[in-house]
Amino acid sequence: MKFMLMMNVPRDTGDYQINQWTPEAFNAHIRFMKDLNRDLTRSGELVDAQGLAPPGRAKVVRFGKGSAPVVSDGPFAETKEFLAGYWIVDVEKAERAYEIAAKASSAPGPDGQPLVIPIEVREVLGAPPPSEG
Repeated sequence: MKFMLMMNVPRDTGDYQINQWTPEAFNAHIRFMKDLNRDLTRSGELVDAQGLAPPGRAKVVRFGKGSAPVVSDGPFAETKEFLAGYWIVDVEKAERAYEIAAKASSAPGPDGQPLVIPIEVREVLGAPPPSEG
């Protein structure tokens, strides 16, 4: 079973609050994330993991006239949280995805204490089988 684990953080100013942390706190956080990814790679559970650019660099794209993309600035102003990064894991049971999400949620913050970041866990649904005919 594949699951996407999505790390959502408060929007604040449209940039990552982590950019305001001390270098020591920032490095401890990144080291935690790298260690988590290494452990998931070793266990064969990691499919992909990526951090994402902040909302200030995001764009919203819609279909336009003549098939040309209509591009506007990123997420809507009322967004209270934004997706900072994600993991896609391939595990035997949903409970294992929850364990991994809880571990990710415990990433250290600026004071070294767990951030308790909310991690949304959603099953990745496979494509339906091709229709015959």
